[in-house]
Formats: sequence, C-alpha cells, structure tokens
Amino acid sequence: MCRDKEFYNMRASAVRVTKLLVLICCCALWGCSLVEYFQEEEPPFNEELAAGYYQTELKESNAADVLSVIHRPEYEVLSRSKSVVASAGEKKEGRQMWFNMVAFDENRATAERKYFFVVDEKGKDFLFGPKRSLQFNSQMVLESDISEEPYANENAQRIAMLRRLLKNFRADVGELAQDNKTLDVSGMLVNQTLQTVLQKLEASPSLASKLSGADGLDFDHITLGKGRISMMSVMYDVINVNIDIGSLRWTFEDPLALEE
Repeated sequence: MCRDKEFYNMRASAVRVTKLLVLICCCALWGCSLVEYFQEEEPPFNEELAAGYYQTELKESNAADVLSVIHRPEYEVLSRSKSVVASAGEKKEGRQMWFNMVAFDENRATAERKYFFVVDEKGKDFLFGPKRSLQFNSQMVLESDISEEPYANENAQRIAMLRRLLKNFRADVGELAQDNKTLDVSGMLVNQTLQTVLQKLEASPSLASKLSGADGLDFDHITLGKGRISMMSVMYDVINVNIDIGSLRWTFEDPLALEE
C-alpha cells in the first residue's frame, strides 16, 4: 500500500512538472498572447455586437427603430446621411473593429439593406496564439432589375446578386466613410473579401451553386486565410449573405433563431 501511495505521489509530481514546463514553453513561444488568452473580455461583449442587426427588420423598421437598437454611445461612433445610418466601434487597441449599418428606401423610409461586420486580429487560440477572424452578415431587398431579369441559369443570377450587393455596399459606405474612420477601414476589408469571392466565381461560375448549399462556398482570403460564404433567399425579393473566417461565427448567431 505504501509503495502504491509513493508511486502515485511521484506520478502526480511528474504531471505537475510537465504542466509547468508546457506553460513555460508556451510563454516562450507566444509571449504575451498566453496572458491575453486568460484576460477577461472587455465590453461591449461580443454576443451584444450583432444585436441591432438582428432586431432590424427589412421593409418594417424605420430610422427611429434602427437608431434605438444599433448605437451604443459609450463605445461607438454614429454616422448618418439622408438614407444610411451606421454605428461603428473598436477595442483591443483597434485590433477589433465592428459596425452595424442600415440603408433605407427613400420612398417608404423603411430598412432596405442591413449589414453587420466584425474583424478581430487578436482572437483567442490557446495552442497557436492569436487567431484573426472576420464575419460579415447582410440582407438586401433586391431591386426589380435584378429579381426580374432573365438569366442563363441560376448560377448567373446568384453572381449578379452578389455583384449588386457589393455595389450597394460600396455606395452605402461611401455616404458615411468620410466622417467615420472605423467604418471606412472596415468597408475596405468587406470590399476586399467580396471581390475575392467574385473573382473565384467569375473564374468558375458553376461554383455559385454552392452558395445556397448547407456548407456554403469555401474561399481563400488574401490575408485572413480560409473563409466561407453562403447566400440564400429569405423572401422572394430578399437575400441573405453570410461570410465567416476563423472562429467568430458562433458568437454572433441570431439569438431569436437559437431560441426557436
């Protein structure tokens, strides 16, 4: 019995020494990234960032509705034009940026397009150090020239929809970017990402069929690595586009959808 106890104590000591050595090696390899891994998240918390996006309803929400849910004055900068409103913020010394942006129909004064974006260059990954991540969500009411135009096939229509999304996004950001540096920089990243996807689709149009599949379409971002994009119809004239790179996506799921 004494020998068994002595063996157990020796093994426990060896395990503790091994863990300590691993910790020391991690600190040597990744330096402060290990400390950052165990740091508590600062507000606003990640799960809160996309709340305004999901609470905005296309064809229903007006400017007052949107302003009441997308802006946190203590953390974000609000920018407005006659037809677009955006709230953008940053933390981690500018290494994490996000925005919620909504564009309105000029005649009905209701939301016609909405976007949520976040990029994190200092995400948590204990084994491999900070992991860069990006997420972009958008919904858009399709203009009649896109929804009613005849196409050679469904893939051609999907590509045309994605091109129109990029065109509208550029125009919406363009109305506000001059007064909002975070939105300007974030808009460039979204533009780069959508351009990367479109280049892949233009080279192989048949790949557009994967956009509406369960797994979406994989692509390689020029700086952030492996990404995925999906596109589906919410209603007959509304499309939903989601892009995620890295490990952020689970954090920003629609809380209402998760409860169903």
